[in-house]
Amino acid sequence: MTVQLDLPREAGSVPTVRRMLRSALAVLHIDRDAQDDLEIAITEACSNVVRHANGAENFEVSLDVADHHCSIDVRDTGDGFDPEAVGGHTDASNESGRGLFLIKALGENVRMHSVPRRGSLIHFEKSFA
Repeated sequence: MTVQLDLPREAGSVPTVRRMLRSALAVLHIDRDAQDDLEIAITEACSNVVRHANGAENFEVSLDVADHHCSIDVRDTGDGFDPEAVGGHTDASNESGRGLFLIKALGENVRMHSVPRRGSLIHFEKSFA
């Protein structure tokens, strides 16, 4: 199952993406732990776009789900970011800055690519038992 969404860069888009993911995973009877991991990761990726992708009006989410694997891309056309400077180590007491760290911890084959003033791509995958 492949789904691609083009969404406005606003807070209301995040729960829409979460519901779409949850529905796709439920149809394929994916185990609850994997669903929870992916739901947290996609929420963090989309929330980062909403908060930080200055200059972007919309963003795109691509979801490819099969019986044993899920691949997710979150893409924007905002100002971009330095993947080396963010998402590494965070202070456990800090409430912000955890999103990319969580995506890396919960996903597999995580890739982040960003070009200044051209946008960013966050890609992650999850294998199922």
